[in-house]
Amino acid sequence: MASTLAIAGLLLAVPQPLYAQDAAPPGDGAVNAAPVEAAGPTAELRQKQEETRKELEALGKTMQLSGDKIADIEKSIAQTNKDSADIRQALIDSAKKRQDLERKIQESEKKIAALGVQEDGIRASLRSRRGVLAEVLGALERMGRNPPPALLVKPEDALASVRSAILLGAVVPGMRAEAERLVADLKALSETRNAAASEKQAVSDTIAASLEEDKRMDLLLAENEKLNGRNTAELEAERRRSEELAGRATSLEGLISSLESEISSVREAMEAARAEEERQKRLTQVEREKARELAENGVPDKNRIAPAYAFSSLRQKLAFPVAGDVVRWFGDPDGTGHTARGITIASNAGAIVTAPADGSIVFAGAFRSYGQTIILNVGDGYYVVFTGMKDVNVRQGSFVFSGEPIAVMGEKRVASATALALETDRPTLYIEFRNGNTTVDSKPWWSAKETGRARNDS
Repeated sequence: MASTLAIAGLLLAVPQPLYAQDAAPPGDGAVNAAPVEAAGPTAELRQKQEETRKELEALGKTMQLSGDKIADIEKSIAQTNKDSADIRQALIDSAKKRQDLERKIQESEKKIAALGVQEDGIRASLRSRRGVLAEVLGALERMGRNPPPALLVKPEDALASVRSAILLGAVVPGMRAEAERLVADLKALSETRNAAASEKQAVSDTIAASLEEDKRMDLLLAENEKLNGRNTAELEAERRRSEELAGRATSLEGLISSLESEISSVREAMEAARAEEERQKRLTQVEREKARELAENGVPDKNRIAPAYAFSSLRQKLAFPVAGDVVRWFGDPDGTGHTARGITIASNAGAIVTAPADGSIVFAGAFRSYGQTIILNVGDGYYVVFTGMKDVNVRQGSFVFSGEPIAVMGEKRVASATALALETDRPTLYIEFRNGNTTVDSKPWWSAKETGRARNDS
């Protein structure tokens, strides 16, 4: 018993950090992550999540792909059929894989943060009992130096022996209970630290895989641009004209109207989409049933220039365009005394943004206080507006498929009108659904359900 408590005292005297940079990765032990509170993270957990996020971002910046790995990726892209539809399908597949990796990284962030809070709780419990444990250790040490006298050897010490027996009878059960609690806490502390180290090793592997997919997507985007390239002078003229129209427009509906009427590539895309919709309306019942069957099986025409599905029929079927947490829903207070007309998703630095549905790009560029903006015409009279990105990967007049990458988030939240009063510095994507000139609640369209997270949490 004395040796157990002495070891415990030494462990308490030398606390070690959870995230030691030189800690060796543990074996394949079980990971017992502490559950995250359903009602939303506490202030302590939010702080731990932010610390973990910064640590993992710093880790990602130090990691680089090897020359052999880059060569392998370039070789795989070179072997891809240089058909536009195949390149775009490869882009969609790459974007999905990258978003899955981003979600996995975010889940690891939450697990590591929860384990950190759990470790802090155990350490606080041990510190609160440091005085009691010191007294017990001291008593054991004194007993070792001055053991109780033997009754049969020195009968004159009988009274001292009885007193020692009474003392031991009163103290030892309490010492045993304290020792058992200490051993249990130390075991939990060791398991928690091992679980956190294991999770950190796993997320390092995930970050490495994400870097590979990032490189693959860059190469695919370059190939896609080559296949769909237009006259550089014409593109530059349209960009300047779009900037001029965006500077004069006072509202999104005004911008959309002027772009669709004055930018040739946008006008042509809208006319082609409307013509395709009219053609679909003239299909026979048999042809319409066949098209619906293909769409339901997830294999719509890769060369389509109009949405494969009517947007009004996509309720509860759209995936969020970026991996992250919804921090503001349609109708929530927006920090200006009004209610939000869209939703805001907090993501991680460099997160990929994809099109949630087929549609034509009406606008891609900076617009007033919105910052970098993409306006997507998804048919049925609906538009989807995205703001808060750092880099835009699409151009006006192009048609994009559902799941196709369209933008990349920056490293920090963009200071824009749609991000006021948000309690987070994470990059945030604002998404607004519009039907004509009216904003509509997008929640019925998303397949992801609202969780128990407190709104406006970081």
